[in-house]
Amino acid sequence: MDASEDRPVFAAELTAHRSLSAKGFRVLLGVSGVVCLFYGLFFMVSGAWPVGLFFGLDFLLLYGAFRLNYRSGRAREEVTVTRSYLSILKISPAGKAVEHRFNPFWARFGVNRHEEFGITGMYVTGEGRRTDVGSLLNPDDRESFAKAFKGALATVKRRI
Repeated sequence: MDASEDRPVFAAELTAHRSLSAKGFRVLLGVSGVVCLFYGLFFMVSGAWPVGLFFGLDFLLLYGAFRLNYRSGRAREEVTVTRSYLSILKISPAGKAVEHRFNPFWARFGVNRHEEFGITGMYVTGEGRRTDVGSLLNPDDRESFAKAFKGALATVKRRI
C-alpha cells in the first residue's frame, strides 16, 4: 500500500451549530443578571422576599441551561474517506471517542428523507454493521454533507 491510498479524498468535522456566541452568552447573562438583581431587590425591600429569591433562582436556572447547552455543543464527528478506509470518529461532549471503520468499496451510504423536512437521518452500512452519521447537523447542512460524502464514496469506488 502506498501513501496515495491513505491520502484523504474527503475529510469533514461535523459539529452542532450554536446560535449564541460566547460574547452573546456573556451579554445575555449580564443583562438578565442586572434585571433579576434589580427586581429581586425591589421585591425584597417591598416585603415580598420570596419573589426576590425566585428571581435569583431564575437566573441560576438560565445560567445552568446555557452551560448544559454549550457542553453538549462540544460533541463532534470526524469523517474521513481514503482509498483504503472510511472512518467515522464520534467524540462525545466528555471527550470519549468511538471510531467506526469501513472498507470504502463495501460501504453503502443511506439517507432517510421526509417529504416536508428533507433529510432526517444518514447512515453508513457495510460488513454487517451500521452507524449513523451527521446527526449533529441542521437540515441544510445535512443536504450539503450528503451530496459531498456521496460524491467522495463514488470517487473512491471509480478509481480501481
